[in-house]
Amino acid sequence: MSNSGSTEIDAIPRPKTTRAEGVRQRLADEIAEGLLAPGMAIDETEVALRFGVSRTPVREAIRDLAAMGLVLTRPHRSALVTRPSPEHLRDMFEVMAELESSCAAHAAKRMTPSERNDLVSVHEDMASIVQDNDTQRYRAVNEQFHGAIYLGSHNEYLVELTLATRKRLSPFRRAQFQSTGRLARSYAEHDAILTAILRGEADAAVAAMRNHILVVENTYDRLVESRHDQPK
Repeated sequence: MSNSGSTEIDAIPRPKTTRAEGVRQRLADEIAEGLLAPGMAIDETEVALRFGVSRTPVREAIRDLAAMGLVLTRPHRSALVTRPSPEHLRDMFEVMAELESSCAAHAAKRMTPSERNDLVSVHEDMASIVQDNDTQRYRAVNEQFHGAIYLGSHNEYLVELTLATRKRLSPFRRAQFQSTGRLARSYAEHDAILTAILRGEADAAVAAMRNHILVVENTYDRLVESRHDQPK
């Protein structure tokens, strides 16, 4: 991967993580995975001790979670865990599918040769990660893969909207990788997207990306259902 391409790819999906962002991601994941249930109070002191940070980044994380619709803040009281309704989550995934499909279509027509090579390199990196079944690493490189496509669309406003929606959905997208065999299936879906983009086939890129995002939604839904079915 070229140095210039690598810098651009990393710039959007993997900005430097602050302490507040780290806490926000951990709490968001726990909410999405059902470890923190709706209605539970979030004690700032307990969270700060658990993650080894001061209360300041915890407060920042809670404000961010409130903007994502994952907690409900209350004056002078602990924030409460909440989460989007199944209907609202479905609507968000539907919009995400359209936004990412549009990015893929534009990328098929507008990506430069260097950007295409970078996307191929990221995809090739993911093959060994799948073999190692390294879920954490796959999550990170998965964001690089999608981020490279966003950038390849060469539409700054579309990228802005796509990133904002992805942030809202990010904990639910990450949770789906806990499904058995999901890494290999995700990689195969990426391969279909990559092939369409490299061939410059916008319609095929749209179809492959839309299918990929809707599979992500279905995988997350099944994961949640399986956990609800487990004996308490």
